[in-house]
Amino acid sequence: MSSTPARPLPHRRASAPRRLRLGVAALGAVAGLVTAPSAAYAGSGTPGPAFPFAPEDRLTVTVQAAGAADGTYELECHPYGGNHPDARDACAQLDRSTTWDRSPFAPVHPDTVCTMQYGGRATAHVTGIWAGRPVDAHFNRRNGCEIARWDSLVPLLPRIRPQK
Repeated sequence: MSSTPARPLPHRRASAPRRLRLGVAALGAVAGLVTAPSAAYAGSGTPGPAFPFAPEDRLTVTVQAAGAADGTYELECHPYGGNHPDARDACAQLDRSTTWDRSPFAPVHPDTVCTMQYGGRATAHVTGIWAGRPVDAHFNRRNGCEIARWDSLVPLLPRIRPQK
């Protein structure tokens, strides 16, 4: 080993064509990062990113045994539409609930310990497309976990008041 310190390499400025190629490559890499997440999640079984939402965000919500809220509702988001009674707030709640790692429609994990409380006979079935992913989710209020799952999607699902 030599005891003389290494000399720094002389700084060379890249030529104009090289700078242009580097700039185009960097721009392409950034564009790939912006568009890749939606394609990467297309068939992975993992919930997709929170944004951008696809224009085909469309759900059918069927509610039973919930009293005055019983019925079938169509909800369209981005832009708002359908016959859902609170489309704007329902879409906003779904937007907030949609994350990279968890679908707002995911079922309660089978090993979850839930409180033994009964929230009534109300059930709901939600189908359609959300954030580019198919949705086919069932909801009930049979225990504390299912009640919390239901309540997390109000106003997509109707607010159920506890009976006294």
